[in-house]
Formats: sequence, structure tokens, C-alpha cells
Amino acid sequence: MTPCEGWEPAAFKARVDEVLQQYVAREADRFAAVDPLLAPVAVQLEAAVAHGKRLRAAFCYWGWRAVGQPDSDALVRAAASMELVHAAAVTHDDLIDDSPLRHGRPTAHVALRTAVRGGPGHAGGGPGGRDGPGGSGSSGGSGVADAARSLAMLTGDLLMALAGDLFATSGLPVAYLTRARPLWLLMARELIAGECLEILRTGARPDVTQSLKVIRYKTAKYTVEQPLLIGGALAGAGPRLREGYSAYGLPLGEAFQLRDDLLGLFGAPRDTGKANADDLRGHRPTALLAETWRLAGDDERELLGGYLGRSDLGGDDVDAVREVMRGLKAPDRIEDMISARVGEALDTLHALDVPALAATALTALAHSAAVRPS
Repeated sequence: MTPCEGWEPAAFKARVDEVLQQYVAREADRFAAVDPLLAPVAVQLEAAVAHGKRLRAAFCYWGWRAVGQPDSDALVRAAASMELVHAAAVTHDDLIDDSPLRHGRPTAHVALRTAVRGGPGHAGGGPGGRDGPGGSGSSGGSGVADAARSLAMLTGDLLMALAGDLFATSGLPVAYLTRARPLWLLMARELIAGECLEILRTGARPDVTQSLKVIRYKTAKYTVEQPLLIGGALAGAGPRLREGYSAYGLPLGEAFQLRDDLLGLFGAPRDTGKANADDLRGHRPTALLAETWRLAGDDERELLGGYLGRSDLGGDDVDAVREVMRGLKAPDRIEDMISARVGEALDTLHALDVPALAATALTALAHSAAVRPS
């Protein structure tokens, strides 16, 4: 998208993609130049930003434009750093959840197993026929898997560092960047708090209130609210507009994750790029599961309890859980929660004094974030 007064989501995405691909490719080359062994990790850095709708960058961009600021290539670079935060978060999240797929491709901790097997000390197994330190000698032994997980963790760490660098070197005036700096720490604190809460709630008795708190801190804030606030801070937004950004962003961010939970279990893997059974195998504290549990009777809870946390869940097992959820109308309840939150966000937006173009774009982004096709 060239600087203009039209909002073309595909063109904006292309601008962000170009920034990310050029920046990360350069940094990946510098990383790999340290030692040839690092090449597979460098590949994962680039893979981490190869896909995405770029919603977080878009919310940051419109947080800037809604203040009345013009289009800016430097601002697009700063907004693109939100996508590196996201890439870091999902690299860590996939690792914590032991998810095998994202966007239909192996996650970093899975893909990097090949790099570990091919490295020194792993050809043909480690000492005693083991797969390296801590290895079990089994197929894809634990030594290989543990080393690959460690590499993935460090990949996520580097992606977060790169996010800060891209933001700081975006080309925006230092005074603008200084206004937004405190929000970076807040975003990191709340994101990690949400991830910790999910870990601590995993396997616990499902509870809707607690699940919604996890959603708010793990996803809603860094997906919508914080990018908007950072864009607004860069542009010099006043207190009233910042309050409006939070009142719009929090419910919309929650709606985004509620939709994601529904798609995770009921969507087609070819569309979502994820395995349907992930949340059930992990016994994760999703609002969908919590709402199902709240509506369920003793017999249904006993049935559900037999599936949650099982690593050997198959397609028939997932179908059985879906049948229980549909029978209790839990997906319908989640749809109602999504609609209520989108409505709340849009009511807030329409009450804000922002340029018409920004209001139009933020309305479209609300639907794009929360009313996604299955």
C-alpha cells in the first residue's frame, strides 16, 4: 500500500510482510554467520514470520492513524515489530503446549530435531547408543527432543529481542519511541503472566471465569489492546482516546481467542493448520471446555473426564467430545460471548472521536479478528 487515504488490508499486509522478510532474513544471515551449525535455527527465524494475517501490526498502525497522524513507512516498520512479538509468543507457546503443527507445518521444536540429529555427537546416537545427553535411545529419543526444545526456546527469545530492535530502529523520532517504551514492558509482563496462568490452570477443574482471565492476559491484550495503545502512544494520543482503545481492544481480543478456541476443535485442520485434539490432549483451560463443563451433568462430566489429558486421543474420541459439546449447546454459548464482545467493542469505537477512515478500518478489523470463517 502506498501512502493514500484508502484502506486496503491486502496491500497493508504486503507492506508488513516485506518489512519482516527483509529484516529477519538479514538478521538470520548474521546469526548463521557465527557458525554453520546455526543454519537450521536461522531457518526457523525466517519460518516464524512467513505466515500471518498481520492483525497486530494493523491495530498498531490504526492506533497511530486514529490520532490523526498520516501514513508513514517508519510507523509500518514499528508496527511490524508487533508481529515479531507474536512470532516469539507462538514459538514459546507451541513449545509449552507441545503442539506439532502451526500453519500446517512442523513447529520449531519439531522441525529442529533434524538439526540436532545431524549435529556433532548425534550422528548414529550418542555414547552407548543413546541419542545424546539425557537420550533414551528410542525413536526420536528424548535427548534429541530435549535439545530441539531448547533450540526452539532460544529461537523464541531471539525473536523477542529482534522485535525490540526493529521497533527501536524503525526510523520514528526518539521522542515518539520514548512515549511508547513503558508499554513494551507492560505488554511483556501481561503476556507472560497469561502464559503462566494457562500453565498453572492446565489440568485443573474447568472454570469459565478463570479461563476468561487467561484469555485476557495471554491473548487479548497483546493481540489488540497493546498494539493499539503503542500506536496511540507513538502518535501522542490523549487519555480519553487511550481509554477508548482499551475499551475497544480488550473485548475484541477476547472474542478473537474465543473464536480461535472454537476453530481449534471444530475447524478443519487444513484451514486452521493445527490438530483438532491439541486442547483436549493438553487439558487446556479454554473457555469452550469450561463452558461445556459448567453446562454438563454428572454423566457428561464423567465422559469428558475420560478424554481430557489423554495423549492417545483419536478422531473418534474428538468426535465424541464434539457431540457432548453440541448437545449442551456450548459452542452456541461461545458464539454468543463472541457476538457480545464484538458488539461492545464496536459500540465503544462508534463513540470515539476518530477520523472516519480509522473508524472504518477498525470496524473491518473487528470483524476480521472475531468473525473468521471455519
